[in-house]
Amino acid sequence: MTEKIALTPKTHTTPPAKFSHGVKKGNILQVAGQVGFLPAVEGQPPTPAGPTLREQTLQTLANVKSVLEEGGATWNDVMMVRVYLTDVDHFAEMNGIYNQYLEEQNLTAPPAARTTVYVGLPAGLLIEIDALAVLG
Repeated sequence: MTEKIALTPKTHTTPPAKFSHGVKKGNILQVAGQVGFLPAVEGQPPTPAGPTLREQTLQTLANVKSVLEEGGATWNDVMMVRVYLTDVDHFAEMNGIYNQYLEEQNLTAPPAARTTVYVGLPAGLLIEIDALAVLG
């Protein structure tokens, strides 16, 4: 049986509860919901990348990429992306930022994706993204 490996990149804080930033088992890698926190600084609480959707979306995508890389994956291995926004009015702006970011990743094919509005993020956070990757 293949071992399940918890993933926490050096750029991320230790999760506040019993979960992992990502889990890899065999060639499957699930990235947990990531938000727009800047890279972790020892002894300091997590800090949002900024107040704007653009700042938070780019940092969130960078955080997803860090977990992918920790598990030996790239954006080309991603099969599914789920985006959670806190404001329905952010759909168009997020799509533009997301499209530009993924174009810069030189993908062979874009992943499947879904976006939904979710109001349960901590105060000040505008977006959360998770991803499912299959390696090899």
